[in-house]
Amino acid sequence: MRYTGPKVRLSRRAGMPLTRKAVSYFEKRPYPPGEHGRRVRRNSSDFAVRQAEKQKVRWYYDLTEKQLLRIYENAKKRTGRTGEEMLAELELRLATVVLRAGLAASIYAARQFINHGHVTVDGKKVDIPSYQVKPGQIIAVREKSRSMVPFVEAAEGVHADDKIAGYLAVSHKDLRIAVIDRPKREQIPVPFDEQLVVEFYAR
Repeated sequence: MRYTGPKVRLSRRAGMPLTRKAVSYFEKRPYPPGEHGRRVRRNSSDFAVRQAEKQKVRWYYDLTEKQLLRIYENAKKRTGRTGEEMLAELELRLATVVLRAGLAASIYAARQFINHGHVTVDGKKVDIPSYQVKPGQIIAVREKSRSMVPFVEAAEGVHADDKIAGYLAVSHKDLRIAVIDRPKREQIPVPFDEQLVVEFYAR
């Protein structure tokens, strides 16, 4: 089941900010939520550490358990390292591409834009956030959606990171993204260890 509660609370559970908005909140309260959140906790078992890392990945990309497991199984079939292939597949989900390009403030906003039919791939409307984008494809905001406030802000670069992911070519003014390559590990700025996730599923 996908988590639908407060995202700041989820960031505190994960031990890291999962959205830009959560960064300032997390700096003020860098401990788990709840009345016992400040207490010093015992060292976790290897299983608990791997499970916690798996949960971070789920929450970061806004996935269900079933979706993440399927992505891991697909990654195992590829010739590269499983963890890196898993991250590449996660980064090529349409919702992640929209987020990485700076067309949305969070993965949750990106999902909503896609679900509501505001995004096209190669000129055709795609309303499936998990759609796997391939190198060479062009993602854009539909013409009739461009006057909406979130996209006016996106066109001004409000949601863009200081450095755009190296596997994307982005024109914020045109609200257009070109996927130019399959993501490499060093191009993916994620705050977790994917190898722990691989070890969790391989146990």
